[in-house]
Amino acid sequence: MSTWEATGVGSHPGDDHLEAIRVVFGEVPGLPYLPELPARGVGADLVGRTASLLVDMPVEVQPSGWRLTDRPGRDHQRAVDHLRRDLDGLEEIGHDYEGPLKLQVCGPWTLAGAVELKYGDKMLADAGAVRDLTASLAQGVADHCAEVRRRLPGVSEIVLQLDEPGLPGVLAGTVPTASGFGRLAAVEEWRVEESLRLFGEPVVHCCAPGVPFGLLRRAGARAVSVDASLLRRRDEDELGELVEAGTPLFLGVVPATDTRLPDVGVIAKPAVELWRRLGFAPDALAGKVVLTPACGLAGASPAYARAALAACRKAAQVLKDDPAGGMREG
Repeated sequence: MSTWEATGVGSHPGDDHLEAIRVVFGEVPGLPYLPELPARGVGADLVGRTASLLVDMPVEVQPSGWRLTDRPGRDHQRAVDHLRRDLDGLEEIGHDYEGPLKLQVCGPWTLAGAVELKYGDKMLADAGAVRDLTASLAQGVADHCAEVRRRLPGVSEIVLQLDEPGLPGVLAGTVPTASGFGRLAAVEEWRVEESLRLFGEPVVHCCAPGVPFGLLRRAGARAVSVDASLLRRRDEDELGELVEAGTPLFLGVVPATDTRLPDVGVIAKPAVELWRRLGFAPDALAGKVVLTPACGLAGASPAYARAALAACRKAAQVLKDDPAGGMREG
């Protein structure tokens, strides 16, 4: 993980996919990624984009959102077309790239809480449907990764990120039913662990309070990606166990929407202070923490998105060059 100092979460503003890819490769060259541009509309959103990867599970848009359907239609094709254009752009801009590449998809539990069955209830309400969804997604993601490897033969490894902002709600039983009048039953932790293992060793991103750090460690997550501002003191025991187990943190330290960015030392400060509270050696910080924006950048301006990634990269350099100095300053 020596070159993993900074990266982005995934989404970008606007509809110019080529420019977004150029920004990513230019600003976070240690771990670039294929950006998502949800502003392009139906099928470019996280759920629709990921659903287009499902094997033998076509989807369509209803007034209430994405729903399973009998055969691929216009909405499904839009999502497929968006992703194909993005892969063409990735191949054009990254054709001679050598190194790791990150790909983001919606995780199975957030997806199950967002996609409806044909009769209208959420897939999350049916344990059998969730199993089918997870198996279909795992196969579709494997095919997606294989296609990226074919298009970019210089990629040394694919770093798969599962976006699971809905996971705390799934575990707590707070996900609303399709009608909105009730709540779906909480899902047992072992079921979540079992499903995540189907994706190998993913980075799991969760920009919501109550990240289940212990569960993700047991499930074999390669890294856990969180918004630093949402961490609570009571998370720190599980966080410490996660780091002791050798699992890196992707720490969101730059706001995801336009603001005046502070000095890089201030940006690095949440990582420095967290590390000090956990009691780990300063010289291990840069090897265990990757700096990112707090969440996706879809709500930012294009200029800010570029600046946010650059700020993450520069702050990561501060952690690498003088972590002990940062500790003293804090």
